[in-house]
Amino acid sequence: MAEHTELLGRTSTREFVVSEADTAAAVGSGSLPVLGTPVLLAWCEAVTCDVLALEPPATSVGTRVALEHLAASTVGATVIVTATAVYVDGRLVRLEVGAREPGGKLLGSGEVTRVVVEAERFMNRL
Repeated sequence: MAEHTELLGRTSTREFVVSEADTAAAVGSGSLPVLGTPVLLAWCEAVTCDVLALEPPATSVGTRVALEHLAASTVGATVIVTATAVYVDGRLVRLEVGAREPGGKLLGSGEVTRVVVEAERFMNRL
C-alpha cells in the first residue's frame, strides 16, 4: 500500500450525546451513570476513521491507544470529539484525539495509532 502523507494534518470532529447505554454502569466499566471510558475510546476511534476516510478495499486497524479520561459526563451531555493526523510513516498513521464539552472543558485526550490495510488480505491472514 502507498504512503499516506496526504493524511497529515487532516482533522475530523463529531458530536455525540451520552445515553444510558453509554454509561460505565451499562458497559461494565464501573457502577456510575456517567460516560464509560470504553465508550469514549470507541467514539475517539470512530472519529480517527473519519479522518482517514479510506475507500474500499482499504481500511484501517487500531494498533495502539493512549487515552486519559479526565472528567465525567452525565447522561444527556454533549461530547465533541476531534481527531487530527499528526504522524504518517507508510501505512502507519498516528492521530491525536480530544473530547470536550461544548463550552470547551477538556474531558479526555490521547493518541490512537492505526495501520492502513487491505481488508480481504488482512482477513485472509487470520
